[in-house]
Amino acid sequence: MKNIIVGQSGGPTAVINSSVVGVYKKARELGVQKVYGMVYGIEGFLKENIIDLGKYLDNKENFELLKRTPSAFLGSCRYKLPEIKGHEDIYERIFELLEKYEIDALFYIGGNDSMDTIKMLSDYAKEHNKPQKFMGVPKTIDNDLGVTDHCPGYGSACKYIATSLKEIIRDNSSFGVEKPTICIVEIMGRHAGWLTAAASLCKDSDCEGVDAIYLPELPFDLDKFISKVKDLSKKKSSVVIAVSEGIQTKDGKFVCELNDDNKRVDAFGHKQLSGCASTLADIIARETGLKTRAIEFSTLQRAATHIASLTDIEEAQMVGEKAVEAASNGNSGMMVIIERKNTKKYESTTSIYDIHNIANVEKKIPLEWIDEKNNYMKEEYLEYAKPLIQGELLPIFKDGVVCHLVRK
Repeated sequence: MKNIIVGQSGGPTAVINSSVVGVYKKARELGVQKVYGMVYGIEGFLKENIIDLGKYLDNKENFELLKRTPSAFLGSCRYKLPEIKGHEDIYERIFELLEKYEIDALFYIGGNDSMDTIKMLSDYAKEHNKPQKFMGVPKTIDNDLGVTDHCPGYGSACKYIATSLKEIIRDNSSFGVEKPTICIVEIMGRHAGWLTAAASLCKDSDCEGVDAIYLPELPFDLDKFISKVKDLSKKKSSVVIAVSEGIQTKDGKFVCELNDDNKRVDAFGHKQLSGCASTLADIIARETGLKTRAIEFSTLQRAATHIASLTDIEEAQMVGEKAVEAASNGNSGMMVIIERKNTKKYESTTSIYDIHNIANVEKKIPLEWIDEKNNYMKEEYLEYAKPLIQGELLPIFKDGVVCHLVRK
């Protein structure tokens, strides 16, 4: 391969830049002349907004700094490529630019919608006998990509969620008052509750854990929820409950809409969700008279590189390296997947899989991992998730605050 290009798409993660490091490192090892970066993903590429990554990453110190930098170093987008038929001009523009810069392979780091972009481009290339290769590099804190055991970004988000909840539990239990404070913590998760399930990871020898976990995999019953809170308030001086932003009642209505008919949608037509915790806190206050507090982690759970999992960082780099290796061997229209080795101590490896069986397929938590009766996670989930949050990579500090690598 002479030259390649890499882009980032969708919501960032704490380790998405480690995949850029992996792509760049492996490309250099294989003798690639130039590694370009799309600024703001495929949308930026269409506007010929690209940079030479060598200007940043030929400096080895920047390699380490980029691993410690949150968000998307190259910039991201939520642009969805249209269907090929009727929009050939867009695809012709992309391939015109690939040829102009003598780019032999394109790598896209992202989640479900990003993998759809790789599928469309590889299909177009195949139909028109184009030589360029297209590889998907998995990324999403939602952990909902199919086939792969887990997604880079998920482990670090879990680590942040578990750590923050331990701190919230300590804070909420500071006052031994007669009537407890009911603290409801909202965690990202539209249809899959992988992130909210991580609330169970804060329970250990020095923390009693959250009191209940509500996931979108199961219908939400408001009456049972109120009853559970009333029961907990009689037994405890502090109650902390974790909820997914996307929990819905049995008739399909999002809980965040119970107080307000939210009709906002994003660029992909997905309904924008927020306010689930505050809605439930308002209802509990109104129904019980108890003091309530709502906390929404929001973007914090995907931006906390200062507490990223070292395992996650290493695997994010590993999938970037594997994608370049696979393209150099002639593969296209594939995504790198992580496979868990059958060993006593956690180990993982990578392989590649047909993008057509991954794009736009959403993976949810197995129902058998959910303790529906007690609104909690079973041991099977803990065994799955605990290895993913292990290890730390200390930030680099200057004048008391963390340093990041910033595109100029």
